[in-house]
Amino acid sequence: MELLNNIWNALTTPNEILIKLILLPSAIIETIFTLIIFTTVFNLKTTTKQNTIYVLSCSMITFLSTCFIPSPYSTFINYICIFVIICFIFKTTLLQGLIASIISTLLFALVGILILNPYFTLLNIGYEESATVPIYRIIYLALMYFIIFLITLLLKFKNYKIDLPDYNLDKKSKNVLYLNLLIGFITLCFQAVITTYYTDTLPLIITFLSFLSLLAYFSVSIYSLTRVIKLSITTQKLQNAEEYNKTLSILHDNVRGFKHDFDNIVTTIGGYVKTNDMEGLKKYYVQLEDDCQKVNNLYVLNPKLINNPGVYSLLTTKYNEAEQKGIKVNMSLLLDLSNLNMKIYEFTRILGILLDNAIDASSECEEKVINIIFRDDAKNHRQLVIVENTYKDKNVDTEKIFNKGFSGKENHTGLGLWEVRKILNKNKNLDLYTTKNEKYFSQQIEIYY
Repeated sequence: MELLNNIWNALTTPNEILIKLILLPSAIIETIFTLIIFTTVFNLKTTTKQNTIYVLSCSMITFLSTCFIPSPYSTFINYICIFVIICFIFKTTLLQGLIASIISTLLFALVGILILNPYFTLLNIGYEESATVPIYRIIYLALMYFIIFLITLLLKFKNYKIDLPDYNLDKKSKNVLYLNLLIGFITLCFQAVITTYYTDTLPLIITFLSFLSLLAYFSVSIYSLTRVIKLSITTQKLQNAEEYNKTLSILHDNVRGFKHDFDNIVTTIGGYVKTNDMEGLKKYYVQLEDDCQKVNNLYVLNPKLINNPGVYSLLTTKYNEAEQKGIKVNMSLLLDLSNLNMKIYEFTRILGILLDNAIDASSECEEKVINIIFRDDAKNHRQLVIVENTYKDKNVDTEKIFNKGFSGKENHTGLGLWEVRKILNKNKNLDLYTTKNEKYFSQQIEIYY
């Protein structure tokens, strides 16, 4: 009986040690909830290792900051740490990391605003008692976690998701989103101060109105975010359609040219056959094959085949650039680009740099040729992208070209392949093999899955 009395006294009287002991399990529970929320909202596929590292690191930071840093500054530090850890562990973009950290902390802030004042009023206590008396703290946390649990179940049941485009948003859209999220973060920080110091002194109606205003602001923000993303996607699709129209126009002109010359082509072939001039026919066939290959390449430049808008836009741009410099581009596509096992942003950066280098190198040659091959190597569980081109400098060092500042041309920074190496070092499932022979300089990207 005495033991029970001692436990009850410890729970119902101010007890700093017990309050600190409560912090660690509460930090773990809150971290697990934030993990469930942002992985559900973004439909992130995570590993058990990633989840464990995230929960342990965030829990310890939350526990230590709450123990040793006064409130509400500890809350600010927790917000920032959650953002950094999400980006680092789950390899999200800055935009995804910001939205993920704000959405999860927003839910806790909203629930806290909603229940704290009624909780104080119902139990006739103030902030001091709730922060120092363990029983009040435990009841409050249990109530808040129960509501958060119901919200997470609702998110999973409704299958609510925020779909961000894999390719780059335009600069204006990014600025709007980042400004919106920054204002949201500042709003949450101020709300944390109000919740910490003034909730017990504010009338219930003011607390309720504060909750409604914060909820309305973030509802409008999420709606605006969705609209901006949809607008950006639509703009990108329109740009792709414009590029495709150019391709179709060129393809149409080539087909019309073949149709117009068809009789002449057949007559010419007949002349070689009648005279049994096989050597002449072979030369003529090679020249005819070049024109046929151009039509085939233009057929491949189709958004239904190149089924990633970012990659399609990049390839059409580089193809047109190469054509203007008289470079023959051969393209083979045997890969589903919508299912690449790496970030599209990083993939397009690597591919863009390799194509730029291939165009520069082949433009100096008498025979200007670039071969671009996309294929799936299912046997070795990898996706292959090969860019090979004719080149003039046969003594080029395939190792030094990746050094920072190395360039074989004037007025070039030599940072392209150095940037490629940085991306490769960040991703364990990527390899790049550089080879050369008498005719072609080749770069082979290997993406393992």
